[in-house]
Amino acid sequence: MNVRSLYLLFFICSFVQAQEGVVNSVEIDGASKSKPSFLKSLLNVKSGMPLDSVLLAEDVTRLIRLPSISHASFKVSSSTVGQYEIVYEVAENFTLIPFANLFSSSNDDFAFRIGLQEFNLLGRNITLGGFYQHDVFNSFGVGLRAPYLFSNKIGLSLSYNNFVTQEPVFFEGNTADYRYSNRGVELMGLYEFNFKNRIELGGSLFTENYRYLSGAISSSVPQNLDVDKHLFKLIYNYDAVTYFYQYISGFRSALNFQYVGSTDENLPEFLIGFNDFIYFKRIGAKGNWANRLRLGLASNINTPFAPFTVDNNLNLRGVGNTIDRGTGAIVLNTEYRHTLIDRNWFVLQGNVFVDGGTWRNPGGGFDDFTHSRNLRVYPGIGLRVMHKRIFNVIFRIDYGYGITKDAARGLVFGIGQYF
Repeated sequence: MNVRSLYLLFFICSFVQAQEGVVNSVEIDGASKSKPSFLKSLLNVKSGMPLDSVLLAEDVTRLIRLPSISHASFKVSSSTVGQYEIVYEVAENFTLIPFANLFSSSNDDFAFRIGLQEFNLLGRNITLGGFYQHDVFNSFGVGLRAPYLFSNKIGLSLSYNNFVTQEPVFFEGNTADYRYSNRGVELMGLYEFNFKNRIELGGSLFTENYRYLSGAISSSVPQNLDVDKHLFKLIYNYDAVTYFYQYISGFRSALNFQYVGSTDENLPEFLIGFNDFIYFKRIGAKGNWANRLRLGLASNINTPFAPFTVDNNLNLRGVGNTIDRGTGAIVLNTEYRHTLIDRNWFVLQGNVFVDGGTWRNPGGGFDDFTHSRNLRVYPGIGLRVMHKRIFNVIFRIDYGYGITKDAARGLVFGIGQYF
């Protein structure tokens, strides 16, 4: 290629680039606690790149997903011909947040969890927090989560938990109550492939302890157990959800797969995996339809200590605190949320819901999912009180009423949407 041809090629490339428009600068406006340099490191749009409206929209969604940001938008202005300045305008959340979860049922069992979390430590969206829980016995835990600790894609999480609860154990048609404790540490590596896909990989070392309290006794079921365990965990998240304050739309999927090793044949090693499929749809100007489908299976061991539980705070609102166990689960939660009041910072939402699920009995077959004795359906109503400027401050109260055989009913309180 001669010199004249090179000049011609350079001229054509320069002309095309000018026609597309080039980003001259990228700035963050409105960040006070969050470090602008950190926020800019997460953006797709960089200086010197062609102007791309799709990447601008993705950047806004990425910023809104951060705990420190309640809302974001962008402005494009032209400095010279073909040169553009981008300004991302952000509204920050208050991120030092107390939280509480309270739940009860018609069986008069009551439990709560309270805690405190900072979601934007050092201005880099690092979460540090701890909790205290009372569920007959006392529990506590602390955790650190830094998804962008090493780069804009790589981070880690570290936690220590000491759970102690009263757990029902089901065997031979009978029930016994045990004091259950789980004490251990977990370390996870975090990696973000792209805007929609991320993965977590790691494990934990922990000790499980069971102590018999009351109820039925069987020679095949030990009354005391102390077992050291290890766990390997893989979590894969796909997230294509968009947010506009309390309104959410789109699809999200979360896969959780674990291998749990054990040093005692009474609590043998097992595999467990479950996937949450979550779908949101805007309905009119003030409505939101939310759905969660959980499909889960574990090693089908005939043990009274099966891993899937039926519980107020996990899957069925109003059912009570851990009323059954299984080695498989199919759970569907669907609800319609409607905004009743929407002011500058305050939102009041009402909702109607139906929670339903079925379980596979330990050692049972897949036909257990179709047996009426394993099916539970809980419709109900609730309220949400929200603050638009404080991250995840959504006070919720739900009342669920069971309509299947031997059903309970009860209130479930908490912070944050149920799902």
